[in-house]
This record gives sequence, C-alpha cells and structure tokens, in this order.
Amino acid sequence: MVSGKTMNVRVTTMDAELEFAIQQTTTGKQLFDQVVKTIGLREVWFFGLQYTDSKGDLTWIKLYKKVVNQDVKKENPLQFKFRAKFYPEDVAEELIQDITLRLFYLQVKNAIVGDEIYCPPETSVLLASYAVQARYGDYNKTVHTPGCLDEDRLLPKRVLDQHKMSKTEWEQSIMTWWHEHRGMLREDAMMEYLKIAQDLEMYGVNYFDIRNKKGTELYLGVDALGLNIYEKDDKLTPKIGFPWSEIRNISFNERKFIIKPIDKKAPDFVFFAPRVRINKRILALCMGNHELYMRRRKPDTIDVQQMKAQARDEKLAKQQQREKLQLEIAARERAEKKQQEYMDKLKQMEEEMNRSQASLQEAQEMIRRLEEQLKQLQAAKDEHEKKQMELQEMMMRLEETKNMEAAERQKLEDEIMAKQEEVMRIQEEVEAKDNETKRLQEEVEAARQKAEELRAQQLANATKGHLEENQQDEDDEVVNGDISKDLDTDENIVDPVEDRKTLAERNERLQDQLLALKQDLAQSRDETKETQMDKIHRENVRQGRDKYKTLREIRKGNTKRRVDQFENM
Repeated sequence: MVSGKTMNVRVTTMDAELEFAIQQTTTGKQLFDQVVKTIGLREVWFFGLQYTDSKGDLTWIKLYKKVVNQDVKKENPLQFKFRAKFYPEDVAEELIQDITLRLFYLQVKNAIVGDEIYCPPETSVLLASYAVQARYGDYNKTVHTPGCLDEDRLLPKRVLDQHKMSKTEWEQSIMTWWHEHRGMLREDAMMEYLKIAQDLEMYGVNYFDIRNKKGTELYLGVDALGLNIYEKDDKLTPKIGFPWSEIRNISFNERKFIIKPIDKKAPDFVFFAPRVRINKRILALCMGNHELYMRRRKPDTIDVQQMKAQARDEKLAKQQQREKLQLEIAARERAEKKQQEYMDKLKQMEEEMNRSQASLQEAQEMIRRLEEQLKQLQAAKDEHEKKQMELQEMMMRLEETKNMEAAERQKLEDEIMAKQEEVMRIQEEVEAKDNETKRLQEEVEAARQKAEELRAQQLANATKGHLEENQQDEDDEVVNGDISKDLDTDENIVDPVEDRKTLAERNERLQDQLLALKQDLAQSRDETKETQMDKIHRENVRQGRDKYKTLREIRKGNTKRRVDQFENM
C-alpha cells in the first residue's frame, strides 16, 4: 500500500474507476480536488468522498485532515466512493453541468432500483422508460429487438416480485412508454427521471436512529428542506418537521444533540444518538444542507453565473446539432418514403399494365372469334342461297311436269318439302349466328371502351403522382464541516414547501400516464406480496397525501408545539 511516501488510492464514481498515487501528507480536500478535476466537475458543493471505516460504517472524508490519518479501512489500494452528499431542492433549477446531472441520475436510479428509495410500481415503470431513453436514445425497431433490455437493471426486485408478469411482458410495458420519449435528448431524459424521482418521499433523505427524552426509538431525517421526525415503522410519512429557516444553532455533547430554534419562546429540540460518531455525521449534514439552503436564496456567485451561461451555450449547441441530425434523419426518411412510393407506384402500374394486357388479349380473342363467326355466317348464307336456287329449280321442274305420273310427282313434292325444311333450318341457323355476331360486336365495343378508360385513368394517375411529388420537392426546400455551530438566519425566508407541488400534480399528462400504468399493472398484481411500505403508500394516496402536502401539514403551528409533540412521541 505504501511505497516510500506515496499511497495508492482507488476512487469509484457512479460510472468510472479512477486510480491515484497520493502523498502521505495529502489531505482529503487535495484528493477531492484531484478527483473533480479529473472528471471535469465544477458543482463540487453537492459531492463528497465516502469510505468504509474500521468499524464497517460508511463515512464521509474530512477535507482538512490528512487521508492517512483518517479511519479508512487498510487495504491496497485505499477505497473511496465519489457520491452526492447533498441534494438540490429542485433539480431543474439547480443542476447545471451534464456531468453533475449524470452522476445524480445514476446515484438516484441505483437507489430506486435497489429499493433504498421507495418507488410505487407504476412510477417505477415510467422511470424505467426514461432510463432506457437516457441509455439508448430513440427507440429503433430494427436495432431494439425483443430481449434488448435483458441485461439492464431497471425495476426494483420488489416490483418484479409483486406482479405475475414475464420478462417479455415487463420489457413490452417499458418499451410502450419508451416510444413516447422519441426525440428527447439523453440528458433531458435523465432530467425528467430526476424531476419525477425528487417527489418520492425518501428521495435525498439521510435517516438516523435517535431517541427522544422518553427513550422512544425514532428516525431523524435530514434533507435539503429541513429536519423531519419519523416513527420507527414508517420512513415514508414524517410526523414532525422543522424547516432550516427555523433553526439558529446546532450542537452536540456526547450522544446528546441540541437544536436551538429561532423562536426564543420555544424550548430546545433535544434528541439522543446511539454514538458520538453519529452525532458528528448529523452535524456535518445539517451544516452543509443549511448552507446550501441559504445560498439558494441569495444571488448566484460570478462562478455560478458563468457556469450557467456556459451550460446554456452548450445546451443550445447540442440542441442545434440534434436538430440538424433530426433534419437529416427526416430528409432520409422522406427520401426512403418517396422511393417506396415510387416502387409502389411502379408495382401498381405493372399490375395495371398486366390487367390491360389481359384485357387486350381477351379483346383480341373476342375479335378472332367474331371473324370466325362471320366466316361461318357467310358460309351459311351462301349455303342458304344455293338451297333456295335448288328449290326454285325444283318448283320449275314441278311446273313443267304437271303431266307426270302421280308417283313421280309425289316423289318430287316430297323432295321439295324436304328441301323447304332444310332451307328453313339453315335460315334459323343464319339468324342465330347473326344474333351471336351482334352480341360479340357489342362485347368487343364494350371491351374497347373499357381499355380506353383504363389508359385514360393510368395517364391521369401518372400526372397526379408527378404533381404530388413536385409539391413534395418544394416542401423539401424548406459542505463539509464539525460541535456547536451558529447558523445564518433570515426572518424573511418563506418555507419553500408552502407552494411546492409534485410534478404529477402540476402535469396532467404525467397524471394520465401514471394512472394508465397503475390500471395496467393492477391486472397482474399479487396482493400477497405487498410490503409494509406498499400499504403505507396506498393509505397515504387514499388520504390524498403526497410529499409536500405532508411536509406542509407537519410544519403547521408554532415551533414550541412541535417540540412538545416530539417530546411526547
């Protein structure tokens, strides 16, 4: 681990591993500065270095103390985690750099999927769809085939266990909502994820085991908005709350922690931690959160103003690049669509030509049959004329042979009658063939008219297509700190939860999305797998509570009443 005067250190961020060789004289701040410089992070006030101490507890590094003198577990290399220590009140207002956004997003997502932050099933699926957009970008059916999300951790195990759904069904549910985010930048998808996640009750809260003077076991929750007290069996619903603007001094003496309110009439808010070390952590978190709370209510420093201006410029450039890419994609899609239209039109014309060819062949066959029929008719007429002449000759012979014997005349009369019958028969055949010929002539004329109409229609369609294509072408031109600390106060600060609403309450579309998901998931829900957290959440929803409504409720009344309430818990 130690080579001369250097030590090996490994720092794990949410998406990378960094290794450094540091001096034995290196302080926590020098190591921290080296990390943020390496990853290009400027919003340093949210973050800290975390390590596992000799007792197995996670501890934040002290900035102004040598690394070698801190209670870091002795291993080679020394292990640290770079994590968010403090959370913003509103991610959309405060997070400036993409790297800051990404680190927060990955840390919060990890906490939700790991069930460290309780998230109801319908919200989990919607968040998962934003996570997929953040990782893969727009859904593409040719690339994102079934099974493409198998390796992604997207949902809490609790949610998976509570629903009788296959892997494929979960994937389909997430993909359905993924389609909705088409065109959204990856960074915007991360921001949308955090905007929904920050309304979850456990988001950004550090919980500590404490007792009041009566010895009742409780939780203290420390977050960006203040201090909250929770009963031991419910981390979702705080029972008493104190905004940072009500606190003027924090201190501890051994295991006893003392919070002095601004209201001089109110007694001190006193609780007891299991160990002194816990009180040190509580003090450091209180100081850091309070400092950020006050800083938010002052004008931005020059450094922050510059960062915001740079972030705006970078976002604009990225947006323009994205728009250019979208235009290129749209142009390609239009070209592909036009090509497909040409191919479809060509296919249609081929089919029409084939139909026309078939009609033409049919007409030609009909004409051939008509010509044959005419020949037969002419032959029948010739035969008819011949027989008539023969009959006339016989009649003449009959006239000439009036003086013939009776037997010969009878024979001649029989022949004449037979000949007359034959002439009649041939006459009927001629008339029948004449009628058939007329019918065929009518069919040929109808077929010819149909062929002309078909050619006219093809010509009209071809002209119309060119007009549409020409029109389309024209359209194409288109804080880290340590025993008793006085805190800055400002009597004019209004508690931010007074008018704070969840994103779902402000956004009707999000309400509809969550309701639709809830109804879909209800069909496969296994009620026997419901956890205590699920029951608490369901009851809170039934009573119309959400994170900010609850905070408003528990901060009502004067400070003295709330301190007394805490003492009586």
